[in-house]
Amino acid sequence: QVQLVESGGGLVQAGNSLTLLCAPSIHNFNNYARAWFRQAPGREREYVAAINWIGSLTNYADSAKGRFTVSRNNANGTVYLQMNNLRPEDTAIYYCAETKRGLVGPEIGKYDSWGQGTQVTVVS
Repeated sequence: QVQLVESGGGLVQAGNSLTLLCAPSIHNFNNYARAWFRQAPGREREYVAAINWIGSLTNYADSAKGRFTVSRNNANGTVYLQMNNLRPEDTAIYYCAETKRGLVGPEIGKYDSWGQGTQVTVVS
């Protein structure tokens, strides 16, 4: 089972941008559908965005629409989350997940693999 490694998190001021990366930990990987979720302290893990295996279909939570863009590079197995106009309420640990079931979006139970997460902190 592939392990996913997130990177790109950090501390930014409100209004600024960050790009998160989700890469496989092994060279022999498959390009399945992936998604981003996030979890703030004291809150449940929530869906952010998803992309199908080839990158032709995407889906976003309402909180991400218009500000976040999910994309992928299948040559290196990396999925990206470009986050613009960040807000303090975007502060959370961001997790990458992968599923063999196609674009399932927010159905958290259908994801097979998860990364360890990367912290995003947005200050005003």
